[in-house]
Amino acid sequence: MTENGVFSRDKVLTIDTMNPTVKNVEYAVRGPIVQRAMQIEKELREGVKKPFTEVIKANIGDAHAMGQQPITFFRQVLALCSYPELLNENMFPEDAKNRARRILQACGGGSVGAYSASQGIDCVRQDVARYIERRDGGVPCDPDNVYLTTGASDGIVTMLKLLVCGEGASRTGVMISIPQYPLYSAALAELGAVQVNYYLNEEKCWSMDLSELESSLAEARKHCNPKALCIINPGNPTGQVQSRQCIEGVIRFAAKERLFLMADEVYQDNVYAEGCQFHSFKKVLFELGPEYSDNVELASFHSTSKCYMGECGFRGGYMEVINMDAEVQAQLSKLVSVRLCPPVPGQALMDLVVNSPQPGEPSHITFMKERTATLSLLAEKAKLTEQILNTVPGITCNPVQGAMYSFPNISLPEKSIKEAKALGQAPDMFYCMKLLEETGICLVPGSGFGQKDGTYHFRSGQPSLLKHFITAFHILRWV
Repeated sequence: MTENGVFSRDKVLTIDTMNPTVKNVEYAVRGPIVQRAMQIEKELREGVKKPFTEVIKANIGDAHAMGQQPITFFRQVLALCSYPELLNENMFPEDAKNRARRILQACGGGSVGAYSASQGIDCVRQDVARYIERRDGGVPCDPDNVYLTTGASDGIVTMLKLLVCGEGASRTGVMISIPQYPLYSAALAELGAVQVNYYLNEEKCWSMDLSELESSLAEARKHCNPKALCIINPGNPTGQVQSRQCIEGVIRFAAKERLFLMADEVYQDNVYAEGCQFHSFKKVLFELGPEYSDNVELASFHSTSKCYMGECGFRGGYMEVINMDAEVQAQLSKLVSVRLCPPVPGQALMDLVVNSPQPGEPSHITFMKERTATLSLLAEKAKLTEQILNTVPGITCNPVQGAMYSFPNISLPEKSIKEAKALGQAPDMFYCMKLLEETGICLVPGSGFGQKDGTYHFRSGQPSLLKHFITAFHILRWV
């Protein structure tokens, strides 16, 4: 008891008593660089003088925040779903109204404010299944194998929860590409799984090397039980598009080694480079024949956040599971029921992505014009970003074949490397922080994604303010 008679006791939850796995979680995309960027924005608003007037946030693939415009049809239908009284107005095209009515009829009480089924609205899952069948040239898709999710991230973490078990040498290992999207390393750290790295080949435009997969797996089996192989295609943060030959090799490898495949395909519409094409893992799996299509376990993921949509804030997505054990799938359904349901507006948006305006409908021409313009602009930015970065001494950038990022290699002076280490920072973190302080450009250091020892990189989303981006890099060639 204290002097004033009030009982005093230690906190129940302290840094020593909290879940220890949470302390191992790191998420570089919103790490110290971004926190400092937010402080700088506040300082600018308060009138603090800087060598720049705004912060350019190239740290994250937030398309609308970087100036990409929403697709009109999507926003029209979402507005109608949110405020059905607008269905009585003449300001919306009839196909938008029809889509909204169909979605609302599938919602409890005719409202997107009602819970949906945990697996997602039935008619939306049916539309997703039809979309997958069209995309994959007629390969069947069962709506019962489709789960609507809170963005792709939700589905990925859910699958990892199902996979992870064991202790010591029997702990689950999950193979992830390096460089990787930090969601994977963060989720594995939180779940107490073993992160098994395999390195992409930077010299060959970040391609996958089967010999690297084999050696990584062999080494991992000495101390854990590798059960899953994760692939991001098109790549984040590296921007590569894997060839069909590569995908076939990965599927054969997974079949031989009895690995569960997780295919992150959220950038499937973002393919820019000549000669590159998106091939879904499911389509290639089935084209390899029953030996593979009847046996290889696969979960694939898509999202409304990327591609030409860029609707990150609505948190819409889906996953499809293939060849999952029936008893495990029942557990999956139970697991998703715990969070009740994904956001219903996000489900509605996912439906519009997979069931977009068709030829002859009033919105089709405008929709196709906006979609084409957005993807063309993203392709132009990808090419320009690559070209400009390669003009800066000490920076080399592979062709950005797809997705929405570049991951250039930076050659840092020994003096900068020593100064960074003296400060306890990774050298590319030191570089990115200097770049932020002197130019206002917010990037993510390659150390946050993983990279080969002795190499340094940064990830950049494709900027809208490209001229300022270019100028700043030429101002700060070296730290």
